[in-house]
Amino acid sequence: MTLKAIALNGTLKSSSDEPSSTDRMLDLIAHGLRENHVEVETIRLADHHIKPGVTSDEGPGDAWPEIRKAILDANILIIGTPIWLGQPSSVAKRAMERMDAFIEETDDEGRMVSYGRVAAVALVGNEDGAHHVSAEIYQALNDVGFTVPANAVAYWVGEATGS
Repeated sequence: MTLKAIALNGTLKSSSDEPSSTDRMLDLIAHGLRENHVEVETIRLADHHIKPGVTSDEGPGDAWPEIRKAILDANILIIGTPIWLGQPSSVAKRAMERMDAFIEETDDEGRMVSYGRVAAVALVGNEDGAHHVSAEIYQALNDVGFTVPANAVAYWVGEATGS
């Protein structure tokens, strides 16, 4: 069985803008996963119209159902986000809000639909706050049913797009 990973890029920049530091961080993680024969797909959240809400489908024009499917088709979820004012980006928070629906949704065995999937966090920023942001995301991912292993966070707190 080939493992699949989905990385949600929470940069505030759309793909038509210049590359982001979050791209760079997720690319490094994807490279490591691919070296271990894991298929990796990245979705840049800012490219999609994700309506506010806490259900799996907020109606016409909502891009979340397709993103939700990609998450549930994967074995591994990576949330990548810059740190803004000590917080995850607004689009990363929107994705986590939408995953709130997983609490009510169950598989054929009565478990949350995210059961059996692993999650990790990738953070970038030029301010302190990586521990706070990773804790916030870890808790949200755990609440909606993901397994979050110890030390499943990577962060870069330094000059933007630095090497």
